[in-house]
Amino acid sequence: MRALPFPCIRPVPEHAAEVAALPYDVFDRAEAAAYVADRPLSFLNIDRPETQFAPEQDMYAPEVYERGAALLRERIEDGTLVEDRNLSYYIYELSWEGRTQTGIVAVCSVDEYEQGVIKRHELTREEKERDRIEHIGALGCQTGPIFLAYRDQPVLDMIVGAAKTSTPLYAFTDEDGVRQTVWEVVRRDAVDALHAMLGQIPCAHIADGHHRAASAVRVAQRMREEARAAGTYTGKEPFNYFLSVLFPASQLTILPYNRVVADRNGLSTYELLEVLHGAGFGIVESPVPVEPRERGVFGMYTDGTWYELRADQPDARAYAESTGGGTDGEASEVRVADASEALVGDAPSSGDSDAFACAASSPVDDLDVSILQTCILAPIFGIDDPRTDERITFVGGIRGTEELERRAGAEGVAFTLCATGIDQLLAVADAGLVMPPKSTWFEPKLRSGLFIHRIAKQ
Repeated sequence: MRALPFPCIRPVPEHAAEVAALPYDVFDRAEAAAYVADRPLSFLNIDRPETQFAPEQDMYAPEVYERGAALLRERIEDGTLVEDRNLSYYIYELSWEGRTQTGIVAVCSVDEYEQGVIKRHELTREEKERDRIEHIGALGCQTGPIFLAYRDQPVLDMIVGAAKTSTPLYAFTDEDGVRQTVWEVVRRDAVDALHAMLGQIPCAHIADGHHRAASAVRVAQRMREEARAAGTYTGKEPFNYFLSVLFPASQLTILPYNRVVADRNGLSTYELLEVLHGAGFGIVESPVPVEPRERGVFGMYTDGTWYELRADQPDARAYAESTGGGTDGEASEVRVADASEALVGDAPSSGDSDAFACAASSPVDDLDVSILQTCILAPIFGIDDPRTDERITFVGGIRGTEELERRAGAEGVAFTLCATGIDQLLAVADAGLVMPPKSTWFEPKLRSGLFIHRIAKQ
């Protein structure tokens, strides 16, 4: 892989803790505005510049992005941020709840993203890309690092470990209890060693930040066209690379990404339980919230009660059959791995029983999010496309079961899942496939504002 050192815009050490912010996309608009109200130096002011305007302001208007660019210039001019001209790597360590992950901050090749050396496992939405495209264009900078994973390289681990013996550039514990430690690697021999070993990595996988990556690539493509038209393109321009942090896969922590459906799709609680039983799920009422720790087990909350659903023999066809005269209560003899081919392509229609063919065809089939979608959400709740259906919301596992209960209310249904494994993520990406939306929630989140990659003069 081409993962290069770069000149970095970054906070001065005394302001690093105040600047560092959670990614822009973990906040809704109201949450972002409330967060920055008493945090003037937080990078979220720049990442979400609509927070500087009244709530009725169009958050995608040109003046909003211009305000973000102006704030960035102000923070450089007042000394909160500095432009470090050294071609450096950075070692970025996050420690949380007894776990530590250590990554390498670098800029990675747009060409390798386009060639599939940097692998994806999620689809992106154009409207979400458009926002970051405009943001990058206005600032002339990439401000949110792409979270990449690579299969462990012991020699690279040794080099990173040696770099961590020096004095940290930053060391602070953020308000979420995550210990943030950063070392700058600027010595030529250390830079060369990291460069050589990163070059031995055959590929990397996007863990988090698909929209940020796609947006950076779209901006690069546009700037390439402009440079070629002007006859100035060399291939060495900064926009040919995007800001990344590369972590060994074994160190990463994935939390579940749970679901809440707004209603029971016209079913009573009793009818819903009967349909689930007829579809091959074992059901046990639980006196406490269900937070699955093994694959093939789901929690379901509705009408004030938690249930454990065990996908021993799920048959997505059963509901379509039951609508003609109910189920006989006998579980179908269909294997878990056979239940969810639909998520490889389009989600099936709830009335199309032929869509639920039973051949395990890809690593996507084994995902609990696939089983939930194919065997429950599509056929029972009529949620054929979770990307666009307004009846479903996604809740990161870090928010807890109380949040799920609150969102479900009296009429809704919440589902908890076992977290997707990093081995599953790598297998899906290696196969060139995509996961269902919101399949992974990584914790801790990388902070924005600690590393900024300038791609154009402003």
